[in-house]
Amino acid sequence: MTETTETSPPTSPPPVRIFLVVVDDSPELKVALRYACLRARKSGGKVALLTVLEQGEMQHWLAVENLIREEQRNEAELMLQKLAREVNQLTGTLPALYVREGNPHEEVLALIAEEPSISILVLAAGTDPEGPGPLVSYYTGRGLGKLRIPLTIVPGGLSNDALDAIT
Repeated sequence: MTETTETSPPTSPPPVRIFLVVVDDSPELKVALRYACLRARKSGGKVALLTVLEQGEMQHWLAVENLIREEQRNEAELMLQKLAREVNQLTGTLPALYVREGNPHEEVLALIAEEPSISILVLAAGTDPEGPGPLVSYYTGRGLGKLRIPLTIVPGGLSNDALDAIT
């Protein structure tokens, strides 16, 4: 009698879930970042940070604009490095860092299109009376149909304890 063994085809590991957080100077950034970090840590995922430098309109002062742009880029890179340390403390991994120039709505979509590993966009809604913020407003309106990934909107007023409890 011969013995047969079944072998299953090799399986590749599941793709790593990457949570994209858009870095700006809003107070709700910390909420979106912590939420993304906690979700990444619990799901074996990673975090990506994107900051978008909006282009100026000083074409007749090109030298001044270039100097301002360089200064903004340096500030953005310093902020990303600081946030990368926070991500590392919360997740144990280093985030992917992206600096883009242009319209924030368009640059978020462009990055998502270029990086197929990005799987979730995490934004925190502002708590100001003016509304949830320009990115949340755009991606919950006409921009929603342009996304190829899920959008997670976190209430911007959540405390760390509340975030810990829901992730």
